[in-house]
Amino acid sequence: MKLPRRQFLHLTAGAAALPAMARVASALDYPRRPVRIIVGFVAGQNLDITARLIGQWLLERLSQQFVIENRPGAGGNVGAEVVVRATPDGYTLLAVGSNNMINVTLYEKLNFDFIRDIAPVASIGRVPQVMEVNPSFPAKTVPEFIAYARANPDKLSFASAGIGSTAHLDGELFQAAPMQ
Repeated sequence: MKLPRRQFLHLTAGAAALPAMARVASALDYPRRPVRIIVGFVAGQNLDITARLIGQWLLERLSQQFVIENRPGAGGNVGAEVVVRATPDGYTLLAVGSNNMINVTLYEKLNFDFIRDIAPVASIGRVPQVMEVNPSFPAKTVPEFIAYARANPDKLSFASAGIGSTAHLDGELFQAAPMQ
């Protein structure tokens, strides 16, 4: 996958700006009825588990049920579109993952504009990205790994959750980075 520089910069700027764009939404009587939290993936996936934990935490604090609804498909786009099409009353929320920002660059035509149509209300987690190798691997530092990769290009493999996942883009960015 070759990610054009402009798309990469838009993706990076969007990811950096998202927490800063969070709006404070408060109302003394919110919520008066159950709130739906839409997850764009199947039950049991990381974002689903996180949404269920947050939903339970909110139930305990606000005395109102938060129902987790899984709407998998198209890398989370199906769930995002459900939220975009819902009545904008604060009773349908989207559990957002890095996939939502990445999808803007992967899909040429979406039925919504993620930045325009989704308003962030809270940041609930961050996931650091790390590079790992088996302890028996000869390289112990990143420069050693790069040297090994150059000398043995056919001996390495890379795993990710799939095309467009954060790990996939990390691998592509690492591969595209200028190495000294």
